[in-house]
Amino acid sequence: MLVLCFVFCLLFYGQKAHSASEHASQDHGSDILDFIDPLVGSRSGGNVFAGATLPYGMAKAVADVDGGNTGGFSTDGSNITGFSALHDSGTGGNPSLGNFPIFPQVCPEDDINSCKFPIAARAMPYKNESVKARPGYFGVELENGIHADMTVAEHTALFRFDFSRAFSANGSGNPLIMLDLTDLWASRQNASISIEANDGEEAGRIKGNGTFLPSFGAGSYQAYFCLDVAGGRIKDSGVWVNDRAGTGPKQLYVTRGFNLFYLQAGGYLRFKGPLNGTINARMGLSFISTEQACQNAENEIPGPNFDFERLVTRAEGAWRAKLAPIATSTGDVDASFQTSFWSAIYRTMISPQDYTGENPHWQSTEPYFDSFYCIWDMWRVQLPFLTILDPKMMSNMIRSLLDTYRHRGWLPDCMMSTCKGWTQGGSDADNVIVDAYVKNLTGIDWELAYSAILNDAENEPLEWSIEGRGGLNSWKTLHYIPYLDFDPVGFGTNSRSISRTLEYSYNDFNLAKLAKGLGKDTYTTYLSRSTNWQNLFQPSQTSFINGTNTNFIGFFQPKYQNGTWGYQDPIACSPLTDFCSLTSNPSETFESSAWEYMFFVPHDIGRVIELLGGDDTFLRRLDYFHTSGLADIGNEPVFLTVYMPHYAGRPGLSARRVHSYIPSRFNTSSSGLPGNDDSGAMASFTLFSMLGLFPNPGQNVYFITPPFFPEISVTNQLTNMTATIRSVNFDKAYKNIYVQSAKLNGEVYTRSWIGHEFFTQGWTLELVLGDRESEWGTRGEDRPPSMSTGGEGMEW
Repeated sequence: MLVLCFVFCLLFYGQKAHSASEHASQDHGSDILDFIDPLVGSRSGGNVFAGATLPYGMAKAVADVDGGNTGGFSTDGSNITGFSALHDSGTGGNPSLGNFPIFPQVCPEDDINSCKFPIAARAMPYKNESVKARPGYFGVELENGIHADMTVAEHTALFRFDFSRAFSANGSGNPLIMLDLTDLWASRQNASISIEANDGEEAGRIKGNGTFLPSFGAGSYQAYFCLDVAGGRIKDSGVWVNDRAGTGPKQLYVTRGFNLFYLQAGGYLRFKGPLNGTINARMGLSFISTEQACQNAENEIPGPNFDFERLVTRAEGAWRAKLAPIATSTGDVDASFQTSFWSAIYRTMISPQDYTGENPHWQSTEPYFDSFYCIWDMWRVQLPFLTILDPKMMSNMIRSLLDTYRHRGWLPDCMMSTCKGWTQGGSDADNVIVDAYVKNLTGIDWELAYSAILNDAENEPLEWSIEGRGGLNSWKTLHYIPYLDFDPVGFGTNSRSISRTLEYSYNDFNLAKLAKGLGKDTYTTYLSRSTNWQNLFQPSQTSFINGTNTNFIGFFQPKYQNGTWGYQDPIACSPLTDFCSLTSNPSETFESSAWEYMFFVPHDIGRVIELLGGDDTFLRRLDYFHTSGLADIGNEPVFLTVYMPHYAGRPGLSARRVHSYIPSRFNTSSSGLPGNDDSGAMASFTLFSMLGLFPNPGQNVYFITPPFFPEISVTNQLTNMTATIRSVNFDKAYKNIYVQSAKLNGEVYTRSWIGHEFFTQGWTLELVLGDRESEWGTRGEDRPPSMSTGGEGMEW
């Protein structure tokens, strides 16, 4: 009856949803960009990029600091060491990019060596109250009075330096713009620079390139720049090495020296002071050549009078256009929740970065995206959100992944700075592609997609630490990844036997779904392999914390090739013990404990519930996990566990758990993220939770919980239909967080989940809320589908 209603109700409710969207947009009452704060998560390990960027833009301009500088800038009170225009956002590990920083200063004497060149010498505190960050713009004032602001085009950044207050403080001096041939990680292997400037002229150019190392990957990459500086008469120019400079040489080449000694070096332009106006520095960037960097600069920000304000206006317009599909009716919702929501949406579109036309490895007419850093983090929430908000761009990203397979022979699992990144678990691009398939993204060669994912499942590369999967012989014969696996076919970090077994199982489940959809007879093979996770379940395994029995039994455990059990303490790799990564404390689970991985079977939580003793035991175990210190909400594998009460018929408990984390751990402060944003993963957990529909990627399933707003509408880019979620009895104190009943397009709706058709066909979901749990969504037939229990959405 409900399916019949969809056809009839679509016209009426689709129109109604469009009207609601228009009303909701007006309900903002101000510029939507006012609710975006790029500084959320800019300290305490959030590592966000806080500077100026276009959506998915390559040029990313911000101040770089000597403190928490993984994203370039941090509000941790550290010193500014330069301003650069290539960055990644929210990553962990080594700082990424930050190549060719420039730095302004006023040299007090006529001697060029009165200027400060090395990083430690030139580092300058900034005035906290001066920091201004907005989509497309970043500004800050140094303690010495020099004010810097910046904006961007696609591959070019424009910096503007105001020395007027610095001159007032020093009385006189000559302003200098220097460039350092380095990056944030000091990974430079070699670099060159040339200066094209004549004394007395009003502009000069510095060009160059360098070879650097990726921050979480293999190999090296070359980056190129073209810097044009104008705004005063040039006094002199030249190069500098360590703490000395000269006007004679106009070119310089540096390499790593004896014992990999790191030579600090670069170039400079000095102007006659004082100045009447600002100095503008336009930096074109490229991964192809210096000539292309100059062309990018000249095409995107024409000179000689660089129009800074026009660029800011253009960037703001680009961001408004990307945000336009979503509208909220806020009522009297606290402004901080609006800031959390819109800032999170903004951060989902900082990366991946559109490097189309800047691929140094092969020529192609296909899109080329970079900064998939890393797909292990991004596939769970961030990329599924772009499937909703920006499906055309998401299709381009899928095409880019497939083009990488076409030319490199493997789908990437991690990618940054045009290099292959380290694989953290399974072949996670498989999950991204199949999620796009089940949600009907267009413009994708699905036969090529099938070939690419099949390659991951069947063929082991020589170096599976950067692509594909390792241990496939064991996977196919033993049906699990053994502890201390013997793998003479390829090499990688021989750890993570539990987490890799679980991830391979889900990869194969996704391959089975794609094979079934394309009519391939291989789907039964991979459906069978997707059950391999059960082979590492040890039903008698107990868990103790500080000598006290948790009274829960049954955990995943490592198993040797001969079938005998190994042992890993179930709490190992949790926040109660030591962190486990690829090389730091490598263990049989990756970045999470066996406690957490016990819940990582996204395709068959029904079977997990059965193995653990039924609904009540499962729910008690979930609650213990989240309240004992074992759960790390700052890491992506925990996200899905927040919504797992849905599978046990208790969607209200999921809603309660969401509100325990928002806003306590996800809020609008500069420390408002519980961990690395991971290219927008933390952001996506925030916004999906506030939206009230949370995905189980690779499946056509969104878990329903009450949104954080009275009404939210999303217009689909492909169908132009607007979906609406409306809350009845909404209260800003969030006491009514439990669904009492629901209607979909005017008909009673009892399921606790919904499919992607909600977005593409513009349906209306009305939720009646109350302050206590109800019977809604509790019946077996209303729970989300699991593979072993069947159900709609599994498509077997």
